[in-house]
Amino acid sequence: MVICNWYICLVILTNSIVLRLVIKGIITVVYTNVITNGKTTTSQYLNSQTMTLKEAVLKSLEDINDITNYLTVCNHIVEKKYYDFGSAKTPSATISAVLGDFVRNGDTRVKRIKQDGGTYSYYLTIKEQNIAIDILNGSTTTTITTTKKADKIKSYNERDLHKLLSSYLKNTGIYSKTIFHEQSNGKENNQIWTHPDMVGIKFLNLQTKASQNFLKSINRVDTFKLSSFELKKEINNDSDLKKAYFQAVSNSSWANFGYLVAFEFSDSLLEEMERLNQSFGIGIIELNANPYQSKVLFPAKIRSLDFKTIDKLCKINKEFEKFIEQTEKLMTAEDRYYKSTEKELDEFCDDYFASDSEIEIYCKENHIPTE
Repeated sequence: MVICNWYICLVILTNSIVLRLVIKGIITVVYTNVITNGKTTTSQYLNSQTMTLKEAVLKSLEDINDITNYLTVCNHIVEKKYYDFGSAKTPSATISAVLGDFVRNGDTRVKRIKQDGGTYSYYLTIKEQNIAIDILNGSTTTTITTTKKADKIKSYNERDLHKLLSSYLKNTGIYSKTIFHEQSNGKENNQIWTHPDMVGIKFLNLQTKASQNFLKSINRVDTFKLSSFELKKEINNDSDLKKAYFQAVSNSSWANFGYLVAFEFSDSLLEEMERLNQSFGIGIIELNANPYQSKVLFPAKIRSLDFKTIDKLCKINKEFEKFIEQTEKLMTAEDRYYKSTEKELDEFCDDYFASDSEIEIYCKENHIPTE
């Protein structure tokens, strides 16, 4: 009877110690093997649990066991179901940012190598001995096999967003037009710092003919407002934000209003966006797959038109010049020709959606996330 009591006390004491060790994470693997009769591996245990995004990235780098890129890591995470991206619009961009954060934050578990074209390849530091020395020191160019994107993470082009933006702008009374900087005849190498992605014009809609004529007689410039738009797919970090924002500052100096537009902004950037907006006056718009649900996060500050820059843009880009011509033509049209001239401007400008079903089809065909 005494021996039995001692045995029971020993079992209780042992279980208590094991439980405390499990809680502290000291013998997680042992505990896992015990509850599964020794048949469950550590990998299977991790795979069955909810990982953080960083854990999923590290586990994927361990599985791949070689130098790799962010897209391969992203596809591996999706394939192995290590992490549920939910309604994330650009999971591959998120993985790229996480990999970069390891290096920027001094986390020694992950290292990277710069490839031709400015892209980076990544690997686990612990696996460094498996990678050839000539690859690590950059004397050999590595060829990384990029797996085909899974349907879940098929992406879209920046220009695919233009029709969404033009539809949003048309709903607010703005005629918009894409300006293709690659079609310019200037010799500038940095056209992206000169040309906006899209331009727009909104006419002041006065109700009476008397007020319209009165305003025109005082200052015809006040009868319309010109806008400039710099469009990006996503902006996920401070570096991307500053580069895109000052690009918008540079190529919208000629317009009454300048806007930076993106399909996805990181929530962590809101404070910095507000500071930039207050300092430089460029507005910020978050574009939505349903263009009518797009939001002006920070409004643009009005400025006077810079006619010298407008003249420069007209000289180097025929589409911009024609946009200005169509604008002037509508402003000076006689009453009997106004409707036909307005229709001419509308047809010259970018297309926009006629129905919600058209939006859905367009987004699906171009892999634009709708949730």
